[in-house]
This record gives sequence, C-alpha cells and structure tokens, in this order.
Amino acid sequence: MPGVFNAITAQLAEQAGFDALYLSGAGVTNSLTGFPDIALLTLTEMAQQARYVTQATSLPVIADADTGYGEALNVARTVREMELAGLAGIHLEDQVAPKRCGHLEGKQVIPAEEMVKKVRAAVRARNDPDFLVIARTDARAVNGLEDAITRALYYLEAGADAIFPEALRAPEEFEEFARRVPAPLLANMTEFGQTPYLSAQDFARMGYAMVIFPMTAFRVMMKAAEEAYAELKRAGTQTALLHRMQTRQELYTLLRYAEYERLDQEAAGH
Repeated sequence: MPGVFNAITAQLAEQAGFDALYLSGAGVTNSLTGFPDIALLTLTEMAQQARYVTQATSLPVIADADTGYGEALNVARTVREMELAGLAGIHLEDQVAPKRCGHLEGKQVIPAEEMVKKVRAAVRARNDPDFLVIARTDARAVNGLEDAITRALYYLEAGADAIFPEALRAPEEFEEFARRVPAPLLANMTEFGQTPYLSAQDFARMGYAMVIFPMTAFRVMMKAAEEAYAELKRAGTQTALLHRMQTRQELYTLLRYAEYERLDQEAAGH
C-alpha cells in the first residue's frame, strides 16, 4: 500500500494500479499543518482528510490513527469517525502520548494492559465487522523483540484483526515475528529508518500480508518541489523545469475535468 496524504495523491496511486492505499499520518500532518509527526493533528482533521481521500478513490484505504487520540473512550469515537469517513480500517499504536515517529529514538510505550483496553474499545465500537482494527506495537525499540511479540499476542487476544510490528531491524526479526505471531501482519518499509530496505515480495515471502510505503511519494515530491523553487528563484523562469512537470492535460485527465464539464452541460439542459 503506497502512502498518500491527500485526495489527488490517492488518485495518482490508483492510476498507477495499486489495489489499496495507506493514508499516512506523517504525510497528512506535515502537508496540512507544517508540523512534525508528534501527535499535533486532531481526530477531526485526520477524519476530514480521510473523507477527501476516500471520496476521490474507489480503492480501500487504511489510515494511521496514532494512539487513538486519547484513551479507550476516545479510541471508540475514533473508530466511529474513521468508519464514517469511509476508511477500510485504521491502525492504533501502543506509544505514550504524545507519540514520536516510529523510527526515532526516545519512544516510550504504555503498559500492554492499557493497549489491550484500547483494542477492545476499538473492536466493540465498529459497526462494520469488515473494518480492520490493526494493532501496532512500538515495543521493539523500547523493550526488545520479545516484548513486541508478547504484546502482539495480547492484542490479538483482545480482538485485533492484524498486527503491525514497527521498526524491526533485520529480516531475521521480521521472520521470527511472523513465525510466532499467527495473524495477518503489516510491515512498514519507510526510508531512512531502522528497517533495512526490503521489497514487498521479500515481506510476502516472510509471511506479511500488507506492506506500507508511507512517505515514499511525499519525500520524492518534496525534493522535486525544493529543486523547482530553487530553480525558479535562480533563473526567474520555469522553462528549465517544463520537462519534469505533469502537463495540464495529464492533470485534467486525472481529475476527470471533461466529466465535470459534461455534467455541468447536462444540468443546464444542453
């Protein structure tokens, strides 16, 4: 599942042929607010962005729901809001709030029993039994792999549909986790983090059902924009950048511009 952070990147990813999408909490936070990914985005902001995304694509979308935006009762509301936003599921993490990026040092995790309460609340709050509740554990970086595996088993027992072990550090760790945790598993293949670069096929062979690339497109787009602004400031013209641009027609095709024009004409009786 490629990471998207707004409606138009979701449309691009669907056009590329993916079967499902991941709404990145970091991508939404960074792009929408300019804030770092340290739980400064609110539930209502994330749910609104999710609505834009799910209305723009026909694909199922899984979203980052951080720590559930609070305790067990907050988690229950989070599930209801995310369901209403049209998502196919969310993942909840066992970090202390305010959370940190999963691949940075200095993380802390809540006691496993507190996360169990959140998972139970999430499962009970959903109206659609197909809405995925994915439990993420950040315990590997804090207490080690053994604690991450133990927590995963607790979260499964509490009703989680899938498990997301964050920031494992070697293929052998992913293999060990998959061997001992009998559940659909999600792997995070982010850049510049703790996890070595592995392909979706590598993860599949190790037993992982889902792989997210949460910030790949975001980072490529940011670098391209950085270079474009620098060139525009230097040269005072965009002509050297034209070959790197999506054309006006390509954008209009993606947005189905002609379809909207046709609908407007039909409404006018033409």
